[in-house]
Amino acid sequence: MVSANLKKKSVFVSGKFCQGPNLAKAENFSFSVKMPGNTNNPLGSNVTAVSVDQIPGLNTLGISAARLDFAPYGEVPPHTHPRATEILVVLEGTLLVGFITSDSNHSLITKVLNQGDVFVFPIGLIHFQVNIGKTNALAFSSLNSKNSGVITIASTVFGSNPPINPEILAKAFMLDVNVVKALQWKF
Repeated sequence: MVSANLKKKSVFVSGKFCQGPNLAKAENFSFSVKMPGNTNNPLGSNVTAVSVDQIPGLNTLGISAARLDFAPYGEVPPHTHPRATEILVVLEGTLLVGFITSDSNHSLITKVLNQGDVFVFPIGLIHFQVNIGKTNALAFSSLNSKNSGVITIASTVFGSNPPINPEILAKAFMLDVNVVKALQWKF
């Protein structure tokens, strides 16, 4: 419960509590990403978000970030950020990154990145990152939104709740309905 005195000096912006400057503390503006994320999962990756949910002081500032940890051959699968452009910096390892253009050619733009390399993923475009090395990889990304959103293509399409009718997906992806049902079961 927020006290009446605190309410007078603070407001809610975009559904998040926004303190007045006279109440700000250092912990409202910091978060640690020192510890590697757990990559022991089917994708072999972990994304540690650094958004307004972790750093309340980001509210209204229009930025967020993420730490991306990769096991060997791990990946952040095809996804999109509907409200942000992303810039990624590789700190360790070798990543294959890419995005698909939104024009009628649907061109795939890819690049192999090594330590110190930077790559930009334009707002809303489907993109991915894959560790192509035999060792762990680490990257850090920044996004120009306090709440960039993330839509992971496979889990969103095949894991919606309630599920999309398998016949619709079978036709869209030109797959057998039983293949679609098997994919939906996985998500």
